[in-house]
Amino acid sequence: MSDKPKKLLEQVRDLIRLKHYSIRTEQTYLSWMKRYILFHNKRHPNDMGSAEIETFLSHLAVNLKVSASTQNQAFNALLFLYREVLKKDLDESIHAIRAKRPRRLPTVMTKEETMKVIGALSGDFQLMVKLIYGSGLRLMECLRLRVKDIDFDNNHIVIRDAKGMKDRVTVLPENLKPLLREHLRRVKMQHDHYLAKGFGHVYLPYALARKYPNADKEWGWQYAFPAKGVSKDPRTGEMRRHHLHENSLQKAVKNAVHLAGMTKQVSVHTFRHSFATHLLEAGHDIRTVQELLGHKDVSTTMIYTHVLNRPGISVKSPLDTIPVSHA
Repeated sequence: MSDKPKKLLEQVRDLIRLKHYSIRTEQTYLSWMKRYILFHNKRHPNDMGSAEIETFLSHLAVNLKVSASTQNQAFNALLFLYREVLKKDLDESIHAIRAKRPRRLPTVMTKEETMKVIGALSGDFQLMVKLIYGSGLRLMECLRLRVKDIDFDNNHIVIRDAKGMKDRVTVLPENLKPLLREHLRRVKMQHDHYLAKGFGHVYLPYALARKYPNADKEWGWQYAFPAKGVSKDPRTGEMRRHHLHENSLQKAVKNAVHLAGMTKQVSVHTFRHSFATHLLEAGHDIRTVQELLGHKDVSTTMIYTHVLNRPGISVKSPLDTIPVSHA
């Protein structure tokens, strides 16, 4: 075995995996760290600190005009690099020029508009969007859903390792159960077919693959919405059955919005916004909606109160109080 010390980014990758961060976080953090190093002419981060971080973050905001969320993503990646990998405290405050965070209300569809777009979808895509709208799921929460986490008897879905690495429980729509059962019956047939060919393995989180060597082939651990074929695991190189790629569903929704003749800017996430708003319109408590959505703070859920259609409040435009002249 070689005693040669690992390169910095290899150390970062190892620590990210040790902390069980997702593959997306790993790729994103490594990408920002590379950009930071290249921006400073390949200087080693050990030889840099708060001043260089400030310069880089300001460059993102002023020259590249990135969004506030993108700038924060870069900042979090660099904080991880310095605090977790290099074990260096950034004592001074980071006074970078901050990207402006626009205050935008979420796009919400009426129930009629929601069903119109859903009606323009078909097959598994329609089922997934119904589940996202009916249960308030995020895009990746739907795609990463495992068979074992769908509880038909108790009418709920368990969302594992969601945003903030927290689990939560949300509602399973009653009228979706027959469709979902039939879908899973077909997926089970596919799974059995792949098992017979020597495949049928899925990724297991954390150390479960070592603790339960055969669990990755068990039906309960399979993705509810698997990809059609097998693909190479980017971390291990093993051939596995993965879940459907998010681009497929995003494109399907985009086409459905066009077919439905919608002028609103509708994405997959719009169905989650609509789920929350329609629950509040129906009189459900905001704390309940907060729990179903998995928001850490109720203030995040409060944004939906600004887009509610309140039938009890009748406001007339001043223009509507003026007699209309047809001359």
